[in-house]
Amino acid sequence: MTLRNLRPDRRAVLAGALAAALPRPAASQPAPARGPVEATRPVLSLRVKPGGIDLRGDGSQAAGWMFETALPSPLLQGSELQLSLDNAVAAPLALSWRGGGGAAIEPLAARPPLLPGQTTTAALALRHAGTVLCDARLLGDGQDHALPALGLTVAERDAVAVDRDILMLIEDWRLAQNGGTAAPGTAATASPALFTINGRPSLDIAVRSHQRLRLRFINGCQRAPIALRLDGHEVRVMAIDGQPAEPFISRDGQLTLAPGSRVDAFVDAVLRPGAVAVLQLHDGQAPRPIARLVYGAEDPVRPAPLPPPDPLPDNGLPAKLDLASALRIDLPLDVKPGSAGNEWLRPANLNATAAPAFRIKRGRVGVVAISNPAPEPVTFHLHGHAFRWLDRLDDGWKPFWLDTLLLAGGATQRVAFLADQAGPWLIEAMATRWDAPRLARWYMVE
Repeated sequence: MTLRNLRPDRRAVLAGALAAALPRPAASQPAPARGPVEATRPVLSLRVKPGGIDLRGDGSQAAGWMFETALPSPLLQGSELQLSLDNAVAAPLALSWRGGGGAAIEPLAARPPLLPGQTTTAALALRHAGTVLCDARLLGDGQDHALPALGLTVAERDAVAVDRDILMLIEDWRLAQNGGTAAPGTAATASPALFTINGRPSLDIAVRSHQRLRLRFINGCQRAPIALRLDGHEVRVMAIDGQPAEPFISRDGQLTLAPGSRVDAFVDAVLRPGAVAVLQLHDGQAPRPIARLVYGAEDPVRPAPLPPPDPLPDNGLPAKLDLASALRIDLPLDVKPGSAGNEWLRPANLNATAAPAFRIKRGRVGVVAISNPAPEPVTFHLHGHAFRWLDRLDDGWKPFWLDTLLLAGGATQRVAFLADQAGPWLIEAMATRWDAPRLARWYMVE
């Protein structure tokens, strides 16, 4: 196995030491490296393997690493799965879950990296319905290839009234000199950014007039925030980062997503048969078409579009948060690893000697003041808990939950969360440049 920056044994030892030394939640047990899969649970089988990726739509294949999956259908809220992960690439793996996971499978804090050639199993409880991102890139900086991401849908217990439910995972890629995919976290290559949607350079979605579509947008890009715009349609936001929101119409059909963010939107197909609507992607450099709604010639599916939808069923998160008695936490995001006094570390260097960013009692509300002293935007991701984005005066919050937030350069934002899941959890931060390092700390819910 060849790594560019770190030897695999050091990476495994340090992260393994963290997993062994940090306190575990009472219900958590180490998962065996190998063992029989329990027959009583449906199996979610994941394999990361080498393969070719068509990045230009011309049939040429860029060497890279990708997920091979076998998914039970459907994934239902409240069910428990047996997760099986096989590492068939020359790099250690640690899966980061956005919108899913749990304390027993929290990467590095509860489970050491999976080394090349190893397989592991674990129980995966699907507490919440929503759109989930499974990200294999926690240890991906400087590897031989970019590691992949995977989008998953966890359906509500009661069916939601839509005609089509479509997951749309958007990823960005750069090519190395050898023609394979380049990993982020090191000097940017001369290759321009290439984007895929569901593993392809573009996607056509066949629709019929008066259908209602649920489009689950996922920003699976390595570092880049993206903006999306759908021509000719109202885009009604229904959920953000896997949690239901108070429905609202996006301005001009536009959405902005930080890396790792997910947005569920309802779109009513209101154009005539034979029409085409383009989904544009903008990464701050130039707009480009990435998908199309292609209307068939058939008659509309119903005489008129459906009436505005009700909100999605909530996932049981609290309606109110007690800010008056909350634990107040200051958390500066230092994106320069190795600087004096900096407690942010590359995930590979996060070990048992690293002090937690904070400790909080289970059941208490935490208010975190996140400050970005850098001149560039930084993405913040809190593992294990969704949070409310507070108004400037702490007198309210935005009408949605988040687990990921993009902070402008020099900005400070406050978020509040209910610490309802015991155990050690990671916090991630990374600037939006391709060569910016992914950094991490951890916090403890006691």
